[in-house]
Amino acid sequence: MSKQKPNPPVYQIRIKEQLNPCWADWFGELAITLDNDGATLLTGPVVDQAALFGILKKVRNAGLTLISVNCDCW
Repeated sequence: MSKQKPNPPVYQIRIKEQLNPCWADWFGELAITLDNDGATLLTGPVVDQAALFGILKKVRNAGLTLISVNCDCW
């Protein structure tokens, strides 16, 4: 009997700046939602901690301001 892999947790990463939709490819499977307050919400599955740190590294390297990281892990 084969084990099914569980679905990866869904993360919400909020950044201060509003991103142009052209950034979508750079953030892979994460959906980009622009908030009315001027912030951007990146939402989607993140397979593991290494992938999460890779996303956060992209945020840092782009000079974006990280507001929060939330996980729907349970």
